[in-house]
Amino acid sequence: MAAYTGDDNCEMCDDVPELSDSDDEQWQSMEEGSENKTVLCLLCDRTLTSVSEMVQHCKADHGVDIPELVQKHRLDDYGYIKMINYIRTTKCSAESLLLCSNGPLPWDSDAYMKPALPDDPLLQIDVEELSEAAAVTLSPAASDEVPLLLQRARQAEDRAQRAEEALARAMDDLHKLKLLAQGLVLNADTSRGPSRPGAIAELREDEDEAYFSSYGHYSIHEEMLKDKVRTESYRDFMYRNMDVFKDKVVLDVGCGTGILSMFAAKAGARKVIAVDQSEIIYQAIDIVRSNKLEDTITLIKGRIEEIDLPVEKVDIIISEWMGYFLLFESMLDSVLYARDRYLAEDGLVFPDCCNISLAAVGDTKKHGDRIAFWDDVYGFKMTCMKKAVIPEAVVEVLKPETVISEPAVIK
Repeated sequence: MAAYTGDDNCEMCDDVPELSDSDDEQWQSMEEGSENKTVLCLLCDRTLTSVSEMVQHCKADHGVDIPELVQKHRLDDYGYIKMINYIRTTKCSAESLLLCSNGPLPWDSDAYMKPALPDDPLLQIDVEELSEAAAVTLSPAASDEVPLLLQRARQAEDRAQRAEEALARAMDDLHKLKLLAQGLVLNADTSRGPSRPGAIAELREDEDEAYFSSYGHYSIHEEMLKDKVRTESYRDFMYRNMDVFKDKVVLDVGCGTGILSMFAAKAGARKVIAVDQSEIIYQAIDIVRSNKLEDTITLIKGRIEEIDLPVEKVDIIISEWMGYFLLFESMLDSVLYARDRYLAEDGLVFPDCCNISLAAVGDTKKHGDRIAFWDDVYGFKMTCMKKAVIPEAVVEVLKPETVISEPAVIK
């Protein structure tokens, strides 16, 4: 790629065409040139100065209203082109055109897609423009052009308004369809109840949006699903304890793609209720249906603290709530809330959130590389960068001997 050097005598400057001051002027000039082309009448040898004049001449002198023919036979752009070429090729009479019935049309052949007249201006105008041309009354006086231009502008504005209204109706229909699909497929009442306490429910609006938006993207779910140690641990536990899940009602809090819900269904659960607030729930719907588990798994979009489940109590709660630094995802309070409200008296929670072990690990080198590094960067202080670095979680697999303190139990 060549770069401009500022030299007025550069060779490239000679090859660059001079640009017009206004693209609108260029288009206007092209349109005016097209309008000024002479047009040969379809039904006689008379030459007219514009498409508009030719259309009015055919109507006044031959009794043939071309736009009316287009409307009568419901011609699209291709049908209109075929009709024009047919008339010019066969030199048919006005009477034969007017006698054409609504049956098979004489020009209904691809052979008439070939222009009968080179650069025919009638073929350079679409059906809508043809109707506008018919409404125009030409006059040599310049003052008469103003009403014509205003009329065209109003017609263009009307078309734009109709298009906007159609788009608005389509968007409204799409929204209604989305709600209908959610009601039919989810098969659950997703109406929100009064706001209830909980870590997720107490997030500020901007934090709330960022949190759930992050889980609406496929990449984070791909990362979690590819964590074979974690995912297979859930799967193996459920498959090896089918007697625990058989004929039970299971609640999956923060279901994501629905992988745990499907494990539970395959393990024999009678009903699985999967809840997630992020947009990934819509992919989960497709996933569940693709695996023919929609009769067992019910998916609900919303926060567990703000929705009403279609059952009073559940037998088991499952959740992949453990995040970076164990509690990073703020899901624990939501699981505890679900336990207190929905879990049956003898119900179970997996994994057990009543006994959580948290081990502290220190890494002086890692601290120096990621945190202390910003205290002196080539002789400059960049400590403000710590604000962005510290909240980021670093996930690594550690060897058992790295643990330097006794686990503390959180209840």
